[in-house]
Amino acid sequence: MSELVLVIDDNEGVRTALSILFSVHDLPCITAATVEDGLALLGEHPVGLVVQDMNFTEDTTSGKEGIALFHEIRQLYPDLPVILLTAWTHLETAVDLVRAGAADYLAKPWDDDKLISTARNLLELGEATEQGRKAAVTRRNDRERLESRYDLCGTVYESSAMQELIAIATRVAPANVTILITGPNGAGKEKFADIIHANSSVRDGPFIKVNVGALPRDLMEAELFGAEAGAYTGAQKARVGRFEAANGGTLFLDEIGNLSLEGQAKLLRVLQTGEFERLGSSRTQRVDVRVISATNADLAAEVAAGRFREDLYYRLNVIELSVPPLRERPDDILPLAYHFLDCNLAFDPAAEAALADHTWSGNVRELENCIKRASLLAEGKVISVDDLGLASVTTRTLRTRPAEPNADAIISALNDAHGVVARAARNLGMSRQALYRRMEKFGINN
Repeated sequence: MSELVLVIDDNEGVRTALSILFSVHDLPCITAATVEDGLALLGEHPVGLVVQDMNFTEDTTSGKEGIALFHEIRQLYPDLPVILLTAWTHLETAVDLVRAGAADYLAKPWDDDKLISTARNLLELGEATEQGRKAAVTRRNDRERLESRYDLCGTVYESSAMQELIAIATRVAPANVTILITGPNGAGKEKFADIIHANSSVRDGPFIKVNVGALPRDLMEAELFGAEAGAYTGAQKARVGRFEAANGGTLFLDEIGNLSLEGQAKLLRVLQTGEFERLGSSRTQRVDVRVISATNADLAAEVAAGRFREDLYYRLNVIELSVPPLRERPDDILPLAYHFLDCNLAFDPAAEAALADHTWSGNVRELENCIKRASLLAEGKVISVDDLGLASVTTRTLRTRPAEPNADAIISALNDAHGVVARAARNLGMSRQALYRRMEKFGINN
């Protein structure tokens, strides 16, 4: 975004003084004496900030001309920051215009340091806003491209972290390589396995999912590799293992860190050669299976402790996808919450805030259960904080939420910010509009 400042003021002395002031502080400046000339310059130059007078030729006190100019600028350039400058300060007018989007409202004669500080803040904010807008557009375009080219299996997300991870998953899905998905319980590791299989070269083949952590240790090998009749107590007939069932497709091994060392050795052999024997059999079988594994454990630490084979770890970890916990991708919380919510229900603003503030140690699974419970408990069509059952979090949030600032706090914040309302508002944790309203209430003139 441009750092060019446009000054619109009918007073030649003001235009000259401001032009020199901005130039001295390495901010390029152009000036206009009339509304018409100012609007023309806006169309000709990449202006990053407007400093405009409130009164021109009709009268000297009402500010009507300045109000009309401001609204025209807002209509033509909605994101362009505007500082209102006048010798006739009407706080009510200031509040109304700030509500309408004015960046700040300064009185003549102005304080040089304050004006420069405000201008730099707004230009930096404008640059950040522009970068954020461009990033958002890029992210939206990338998302649309992903959704048009790949099967994302109904994945709900808004965060850039998830989008980047999905992009990697779809990119490696066609390759016949093993993939290790890591992350905490409930974060969505299985969903990534779904995406990988759906976009792989074996998507028309079987997709077998096994929770290794839920398998009895003494039956784990039989479950994975099959068993002949009589191979163990209770094995009255031969059984097909998960590898056989997944032949020509994908096998997803969840909680792979719970696999026994003996089972690890057999798994390593299958990954290396595609060969294995059923439990109780000497006949070698061959399969062609794409293996995806997942764990919430630190497998590198398990290797160091001797509980997981190093060679198997590297065989499984050709590509690693690390799914972040939900608390690290807060942009996903509300979209997921609405996804889990009955379409006939809605959250009130306090409930949305509570959802966003919660730490979600159980990740997406905890969020889903919370929404299902709230949907059942809600008496009306709108879910409240109480319906969510997050009382401890709500209490903490309310306890830490800053109280409305009193007059002394506002004056102190304005002094600390050298009179820059935008900065004072940010330090107080409130909007400029809210700060102007509090200033009006306490009769504080800036």
